[in-house]
Amino acid sequence: MRQRLCGLASHRLCGFGSRLRWMACLPAMAATLALGAEPSAPHASAAGQHPGAGAQHPAAAHASSAAHPDWTGVWTTYREGGRPAFGSPGRGQNLPFTPAGKKKVDEYRALVGPTSDNPGAHCLGSGMPESMTFSGAYPMEIIQRPEQITVIYEAHSEVRRLYFASKVIAEGDRLPDRNGYSIAHWEGSTLVVETTSLKEQEDQTYAHGENAKIVERYHEEKGAKGERVLVSDWTLTDPDFYTQPVTAQKKWAFDPQGILLPYECNEEAWLDHLDQLKKQQAAAQH
Repeated sequence: MRQRLCGLASHRLCGFGSRLRWMACLPAMAATLALGAEPSAPHASAAGQHPGAGAQHPAAAHASSAAHPDWTGVWTTYREGGRPAFGSPGRGQNLPFTPAGKKKVDEYRALVGPTSDNPGAHCLGSGMPESMTFSGAYPMEIIQRPEQITVIYEAHSEVRRLYFASKVIAEGDRLPDRNGYSIAHWEGSTLVVETTSLKEQEDQTYAHGENAKIVERYHEEKGAKGERVLVSDWTLTDPDFYTQPVTAQKKWAFDPQGILLPYECNEEAWLDHLDQLKKQQAAAQH
């Protein structure tokens, strides 16, 4: 199996071809859980829309953005002294599943368990919240503009777009996606992101249904060595899968010299297919 450019730099945790490295990294996929916190309440206007969902003059948006932190750049998993890079793998035993949710998760794990198969082995990205909580321990890049924040995770080149104000489209126009549809607003120096329009996924540690809602609250703090640390306190609410909200935290450290490497998972499958065609061609000629 070929090793591609993606993830070969020594600073990556698992530096093999994506199929191998994703399966090798699978046991480390969960962050430490803290159960029982109530989710952040959505902020709704009288018309039932997210605040700022109407048009905003570009000049006004630019002026207001000056009061908020700028997180543009590359961020990598923050490793705190005396603590492992990842929390307990969990695999769901501590999650407050409803009977219906647990049944779906158990059925999925019974299906893939004998092969240890997972979406990453088939070039499929994690989806939320796992794209945010884990992403194979690969870095992410933030591109910040007043009307939109774009987050690119190196693993599988997953992209999230966090929309503000006039960029927000009507709920009926949103298409379900593994990363959902994310609306963002600022509360002082804290970025609040609400993600809905998700697809049902039993294939990640934080399994959820299509009616799930994820609320992330981002803020910046200083690390033990004075480094910039981005913190996400997030809550997953899904009455179809969980009896109570699930909360956890994720931290990243700013890497001023960081870059994202190419991660073209499908290229390997294509090259393997060409090799197979060559073998078939050679066999036919003899």
